Amino acid sequence: MKKLLIIDDEINTANLLSRFLTRNGFEVMTAASGSAAAELLKNYSFTLVLCDFRLEDTDGREVLKKIKQQYPETGVIIITGYSDIKMAVELIKMGAYDYITKPLYPDEILNTINKAIETQSALAAAPPENIYQNPEKNTDKTSFKPTLGKGDLVTGTSEASKELARQINLVSPTNYSVIIFGESGTGKESVAKSIHQNSDRYDKPFIAMDCGSLTKELAGSEFFGHEKGSFTGALNTKIGHFEMANGGTLFLDEIGNLSYEIQATLLRTVQERKVKRIGSTKEIDLDVRIIVATNENLIEAIQKGHFREDLYHRFNEFAIYMPALRNRGADIMLIATHFAKITSQELGKNITRFSADATTALTNYSWPGNIRELKNVIRRATLLTEGEEILTKSLPLEIYSNYIKTPVNEVLPEYKQQVVNPPKPDLKNAALEAEYETILRVLKEVNFNKTKAAQILNIDRKTLYNKMNAADHQQTIKV
Repeated sequence: MKKLLIIDDEINTANLLSRFLTRNGFEVMTAASGSAAAELLKNYSFTLVLCDFRLEDTDGREVLKKIKQQYPETGVIIITGYSDIKMAVELIKMGAYDYITKPLYPDEILNTINKAIETQSALAAAPPENIYQNPEKNTDKTSFKPTLGKGDLVTGTSEASKELARQINLVSPTNYSVIIFGESGTGKESVAKSIHQNSDRYDKPFIAMDCGSLTKELAGSEFFGHEKGSFTGALNTKIGHFEMANGGTLFLDEIGNLSYEIQATLLRTVQERKVKRIGSTKEIDLDVRIIVATNENLIEAIQKGHFREDLYHRFNEFAIYMPALRNRGADIMLIATHFAKITSQELGKNITRFSADATTALTNYSWPGNIRELKNVIRRATLLTEGEEILTKSLPLEIYSNYIKTPVNEVLPEYKQQVVNPPKPDLKNAALEAEYETILRVLKEVNFNKTKAAQILNIDRKTLYNKMNAADHQQTIKV
């Protein structure tokens, strides 16, 4: 059954439309605001969204933009009380399937929805356009086309990617708990979403939780929820992540960062499959599939007494090891192509390819930040590109200069003045440079796990991020 989301702050209109579409075989949910819709979009997979253009807290343009950025496979139809051809063209360019004006006519709505769903199905079944390849010169024997999984997972043609896809397909139909191991930025949450969306729970909530940001005091409330007045500051009843994910999948990221005490509480919940909100005596039965992820060696953590062995075995019914991007060969350009296409559409550009030099630079780079770093690089390059081809000058300096092994001032002449007149060395600059080198060395030692690096450096994560940003700025000035 196709799942639709109606976003309209006119409750009567939303209810009438919901009842009509339900009678015609659709599963329908409604939201009265953009913020409420955002929560539903996080937790459910919708085939199509019907959104009123004017909402109390936002408008249809912003809703459309966010959906296309975060859920590109979801179709969007905008509904409004007045006709504006210029606006209609703008919305369709942004990715809306269609634009309908009120009053709404049942036959027109049903026809438009069915056509939109047919279009979405056809796009999902067809191979995505290959922007890496010049359409006028289809002679590159190494060209390829992106393969999109459900959600935002991009699978590839390398042996590592084929094995990853095989494991996802193998474990998805089961109810096994899964541990996903991998370096930071390799796409562990995307794999978890793909497992969920390829399982029988696909139409139930997928709840993601970052364990790295949890304090001991907050963990119980976040995991299990609490009743109003159960402790100082509990002004309202809160539903915990386990309860929110009931019937669906709970994804726990950075599981290795949980304290030993929290692990014990978590083990009891996983074993008994029951949860009690803090301050309540009522037990709630759980039917939750648990997927966890870590960039740490949990066996080593067990040996050091930092992670419970019994909890590890509860989670480890199936393990997936994420390949680092540097080990995925041709997949680098395949994934870069996917990100460039999405960003190009988002920015209203017509980028069709990468230059040969840009391709070589991207494939030769080591990608310590993996897919997350690649995504940010491509989004930046797409923004800077003025024509149809992404060139090396749009890539970050560390990628381009690493490829051609040439001093940066020779690569980008606009930096020559800064090199000719460098700032005079002083004690402050020397200290900042030493700090930068120390941070970089520690990050490399822990495979760019920022939580672990902050612990080693004896600072918190926020301080680490601030120092990294300051260091990046300092290096840019130096160059």
